Amino acid sequence: MSLADILGPLQQPLVTVLDTPVSWTEVLGFGSGALCVWLVARQHIANWPIGIANNIFFVLLFTQAGLYADAGLQVVFITLAAYGWWTWTHGGGPGSSSLPVRRTSRTEWTWLVAAGAVGTLALTLLLDRATDSTVPFWDALTTALSLMATYGQCRKRLESWWLWIAADVVYVPLYAYKGLYLTSLLYVGFMALCVLGLINWRRGGASREQPVVRAAV
Repeated sequence: MSLADILGPLQQPLVTVLDTPVSWTEVLGFGSGALCVWLVARQHIANWPIGIANNIFFVLLFTQAGLYADAGLQVVFITLAAYGWWTWTHGGGPGSSSLPVRRTSRTEWTWLVAAGAVGTLALTLLLDRATDSTVPFWDALTTALSLMATYGQCRKRLESWWLWIAADVVYVPLYAYKGLYLTSLLYVGFMALCVLGLINWRRGGASREQPVVRAAV
């Protein structure tokens, strides 16, 4: 049995929404994605393996839709998930079994904004010249915002939720434009869960102190 034989059924239509077929891949991505964000909001370590499964489903989905930067982003997410999984369990330092929620420092913001701007520009040029993407800038922008947010999530930075919300504001109309209506709806739910996560993490008492660099870095 080949890989195509295994993946083929996942790409078959399951239901039709607004005259657009919705595949098993999109449905499974919907469910695992919603569960992952809910677990992150509750600071539950199981968000990482669920998130990895979600990334795999989205690699298939976005490749089919021609969202190549988003497809490649999922591969990066899997790597970052492994890092985040380790950091959440080992990044709290000696005598601590978990990583505390903290504020993003000015230095981190400087590097994040600079990396996000450069990444958006570079990806836009790459997608425009090397692929048949019809939305190179928006695909690149959401990729950059998502990577910035994922870094913050891995380090339990409170402001990572604002970055996710900003990305979702773009993702919702982008996926609808590409005909991924269920995924677009999923990201509306993501925004609601991000607000919940922001509230929960803020209630947890995020420190405004400068983060201490530990072995996880």
